[in-house]
Amino acid sequence: MAQAQNCRSFPLFEQTARWFEHAHAALLGELPCRLGCSHCCVGIFPVTLLDEQIIRLGLNELPDNHRERIVKTAAAQVMKLTESVPQLLTNRFVDHWPEQESEQVIEQGAAWPCPALESDGRCAIYLFRPLVCRSMGIPSEDEGLVDGACAVQTAVPLIRLSTILREEEDRLAGQEAEQLEVLRHQQGVEGEEILLPFAFIPEVAAQVDSA
Repeated sequence: MAQAQNCRSFPLFEQTARWFEHAHAALLGELPCRLGCSHCCVGIFPVTLLDEQIIRLGLNELPDNHRERIVKTAAAQVMKLTESVPQLLTNRFVDHWPEQESEQVIEQGAAWPCPALESDGRCAIYLFRPLVCRSMGIPSEDEGLVDGACAVQTAVPLIRLSTILREEEDRLAGQEAEQLEVLRHQQGVEGEEILLPFAFIPEVAAQVDSA
């Protein structure tokens, strides 16, 4: 009950999950995404301040020992990142990094599982997963060209998403941008994106943002 109540506080996340369900259905089950497939849960990637908020809610819903295990995994990943990129100790935001620098850091953590990934391929905070996790798997389309969303997606569906679904995707992206702008000003920070492991470590966020 507590989980459902908390999730309702983040309507954009629920709307994005529903969009994925509609898009998945429109592609007639041709996507490989299903329970136990965790290929996109391995490797670090940027998440937003909005994602950080909902991840923290998800952690708070877990039993203490379960939450501590996840935070410990995230802390170990953060330590490795800050050792190789000391600037993360004073500024955890990566949205303005040069592309080459971002790629190097992401490559470093390419084999790291998400701290919330369970041994059976499930997500420990599934109801509180980031926006990118809720939309991952739908092929992208640019000027008529369609690309698969991940390495598991070896065959891109011949069916294209309808204009209505693509417009809804754009509308949700616009809402995310607006909400991020508001949240960034509320928190008094300059960036919007952080690397995934940082989102699981509250004390790191407080220390770095106040530095």
